[in-house]
Amino acid sequence: MKFVKSGAPVLAAMSGIIAPKDLKVDSPSSIRNVAATVAHDAMAYYKGNLTTDPNSVDIGDVPEPYYWWVGGALWGAMLDYYHYTKDPSYNDVVLQALLHPTNLAPTFDYVPKEHAKEEGNDDLFFWGSAVMSAAERNFPQPNANAPAWLDIASNVFNSLVSRWDTGNCNGGLRWQIYADNPNGMTYKNSISNGGLFQLAARLARATGNQTYLDWAQRAWDWSAEVGIIDPTSYHIYDGVDIKTSCKQVNKAAFTYTSGVYIYGAAVMANYTGKKEWVDRTSKLIDGAGWFFQSDGNAKNVMYEAACETNDKCNYDMITFKGYLSRFLWQTSVMLPSLRNKIEDYMLPSVKAAASVCTGGKTGHECGMKWFTGSFDNKAGLGPQMCALEAIQGLLIHEAEAPLRGNEIKHVRDAKWTPINTYKPDTAKTSKRDAPVTIRTSRRGVSSPTKRSDAAGRLLRSGETLSLALFGLAMTATAWIMA
Repeated sequence: MKFVKSGAPVLAAMSGIIAPKDLKVDSPSSIRNVAATVAHDAMAYYKGNLTTDPNSVDIGDVPEPYYWWVGGALWGAMLDYYHYTKDPSYNDVVLQALLHPTNLAPTFDYVPKEHAKEEGNDDLFFWGSAVMSAAERNFPQPNANAPAWLDIASNVFNSLVSRWDTGNCNGGLRWQIYADNPNGMTYKNSISNGGLFQLAARLARATGNQTYLDWAQRAWDWSAEVGIIDPTSYHIYDGVDIKTSCKQVNKAAFTYTSGVYIYGAAVMANYTGKKEWVDRTSKLIDGAGWFFQSDGNAKNVMYEAACETNDKCNYDMITFKGYLSRFLWQTSVMLPSLRNKIEDYMLPSVKAAASVCTGGKTGHECGMKWFTGSFDNKAGLGPQMCALEAIQGLLIHEAEAPLRGNEIKHVRDAKWTPINTYKPDTAKTSKRDAPVTIRTSRRGVSSPTKRSDAAGRLLRSGETLSLALFGLAMTATAWIMA
């Protein structure tokens, strides 16, 4: 592997850079400009492109103390970045990560043996969500030895449903995959089951296949039956345990699980046209309202309520706000009628997120706590991803809506057109709504793959990241296998 420069200096035109704190939320050129800076500082934490070993497990993975699943989430964020800004600077590294065998696995389902010690059903969703986004946008897949993105997403779905556990609590996915894993094998959590719900809903919309729709309904119904979807408040709780017959709900709550269920419900509403799904989506958004500060200068500013105010966030939790941001913005496309409600939350949050991007080694890295109004000395990959998803989502209504049916193609040509994100009025894109109740062509669902290999999952240490960051005074690069 070698370090390859792209054809265009993405971080050129230095005089045109806008400090994130000066973001204008009503200016597409300002948003692209700031998103480019935040994306650059996020990608500076990724080192997998620097290895000289073509079989390295570092390719596509993120540095400790983050887990492998955050890599899948990062590539989902960078797919969003390209889709919203049209800046292709990082596309080659995204392709390399998503298609690398130590991530994709020989079974093309993101259940690789190389990451068995840190992979659960929830982790699988984040990689599956990324390739589902690639399929919905006709992002090129140039590797002739790997399936199309949509087929890979289907493989992830099949892997998940093969572990649906009817023998305990009448269904549901366990948190973990491997039987010898002592950490969570009896726990059925909302992120695993919500991930299945959302992925199934998106596959149903993309393909028109009833099997996916049935599984989305099944995952929702089970979540409601055991109480991880609160029937009154529509809060999403963390999970239930087989040891108590799933009768005692762990009422810990996090932003990302609400986001996953919200977007799944929005896709169901868009695809089926049923009012009950519109109502559920709206109630879920209301239920997520407790993740937004309710008073003072920080009113309607998103925060991780479980840990930010008491400084107890771990390295998973500091990434969570990004996924609620991602899926709220995407919900505003699936259900335009809810756009104003979503923007009432997201616009103050975006402004707050940008306002804390004033620190770190570059002087414009983002802090974790948006509600403080200033950098909190907690720079890192997680805070960068959160700010990026919030800020770049402002451009979502200038981008194409998720494709479906025969619109989805297996594009092989991975040629990119460089743009200067620091030049005003570049990368204009077409606007298209996502019409409701449009049925699509039928597509088969393959049989689930059975896996017998098992491995323990090891907890990583909480050591602090200390990675050298790139400065802005450089020519941007793309990374490819050579």
